[in-house]
Amino acid sequence: MKYFRFEDLEIWQEAIDLGDQLFDVSDLADNKRLYRFAEQLRGAGMSISNNISEGAGSFSNKEFKHFLNIARRSTFECSNIIIIYSGRQIINVDLKSDLLARLSQLSKRITAFRRSLA
Repeated sequence: MKYFRFEDLEIWQEAIDLGDQLFDVSDLADNKRLYRFAEQLRGAGMSISNNISEGAGSFSNKEFKHFLNIARRSTFECSNIIIIYSGRQIINVDLKSDLLARLSQLSKRITAFRRSLA
């Protein structure tokens, strides 16, 4: 049973799935006692789905588009953090590539959905 309209949005579902994976990656930073790095990625990762869901509660498409823009920008923030994680050897190159591909794809899907709103 679904309670909110955002639960039907594929971009939100994908953001939730990706956010879970980013939480797991954050745990790797925690294991190296890089707590600030871990919290930054968790926050940015949650911001994607949070802003999609918050925007879905808007009364206008203009307002919804604003929140989708913030969600999209959070994909860029996560990408930057992932690049830093890779440079600091918190994650390997394969995981970096996978996450960047998923973040890029989600960013494109958010952009396409935003453009579809009248």
